[in-house]
Amino acid sequence: MIEPDSLDCPCGCGLMHKIGENRNERLDIVPAQLRVIVTVRPKYACRTCTDGVTQAPTPPWLIEGGLPTEAAIAHVLVSKYADHLPLYRQSQILARSGIDIHRSTLADWVGVASFHLKPVVDRLAEHLKSSTKLFMDETTAPVLDPGRGRTKTGFLWALARDDRAWGGDDPPGVVYFYAPGRHGENAETFLTGFDGILQIDGYQGYNRLTKPARKGGEPIVVAHCWAHARRKLKEVFDRDGSEIAAEGLRRIAEIYAVEKDIRGTSPGQRMSARQARSAPLVAAFGEWLQAQRRRVSAKSRLGEKLAYIHRHWHGLQTFLRDGRVEIDSNGVENLVRPIALNRKNALFAGHDEGGKAWGRIASLIETAKINGVEPFAYLKSTLEAIAAGHPKNRIDDLLPWNFRPSS
Repeated sequence: MIEPDSLDCPCGCGLMHKIGENRNERLDIVPAQLRVIVTVRPKYACRTCTDGVTQAPTPPWLIEGGLPTEAAIAHVLVSKYADHLPLYRQSQILARSGIDIHRSTLADWVGVASFHLKPVVDRLAEHLKSSTKLFMDETTAPVLDPGRGRTKTGFLWALARDDRAWGGDDPPGVVYFYAPGRHGENAETFLTGFDGILQIDGYQGYNRLTKPARKGGEPIVVAHCWAHARRKLKEVFDRDGSEIAAEGLRRIAEIYAVEKDIRGTSPGQRMSARQARSAPLVAAFGEWLQAQRRRVSAKSRLGEKLAYIHRHWHGLQTFLRDGRVEIDSNGVENLVRPIALNRKNALFAGHDEGGKAWGRIASLIETAKINGVEPFAYLKSTLEAIAAGHPKNRIDDLLPWNFRPSS
């Protein structure tokens, strides 16, 4: 509030009175503040007898006798896995505030948090696998290989649910499973207990999931991704200007135009519209595809792309038979991008356990984000609840979509 130096009328009439005001708003910022919380527990004893000493119990800590509060740990986790700040950069930022904490210490905090959050992530995975339709994709997660003096290529497999496009009741979620390789048996292991429709790209490692001999459940129904089919043709068109590829892109665009019109409607309405409008377009595309494959050399660049679409033709038609199925797997690809950003900034995980920690914490952060939950508030509350001995039979209370911020 800025007042004039004097309220006396220049004409000598006396004091002026207020007739209004001008108000401005500017954005200001206060840098993050670090504070030390000192907990004092006085001891009491009787001067007359020697029956004992009375002292309040120590408040629950996630790291017994450790330096960080649960809020400090949550901040490190969110900075690393949501804001993609590697631990060495966080160490540098803390040093500017006069706090000397080595990145190895921060890594220890991440490991402890990952250990305690594992039951929550396991329960999140169980919840997702109880669904009848999921997405799956995988991306590289480089990991140090100390014995060889370089990194090895691990993988994070994203298993996701997102039924918001057709108004499903289940909240969206994602779990990232770490594995040291891309072999199909890893996907088979991660999907143990899931029986339903799996929306995926064209990676052949998923083929074992559709076989009667599949371990961990019944054969899975596969829905392949039209965006990947379109991408194959787009690569040829951008490189060669192929008229055949251009025609394929035009036909796929017509199918996507139907999807745009029915977005947000119920599964029944989606399936009816697809049967009436999309099915003829897909059938015509199939006939066009076979005709072009007879014309084009199978060894040419275009021939290889057309063969890719042909190999996945059955799965590309799954969306016509079930209104809950999406036309593509773009939803899960968007959930893989944060992993790629973290990989770009941090370069690698320190070891396989670090890869697992990466997957667990990213699972909770990304699930919180797609449910509109602020990740720091959620992780802080969850870590405090775990430290206080949250009962195992109420673990669902700790899932991100059940989080309710305090007033």
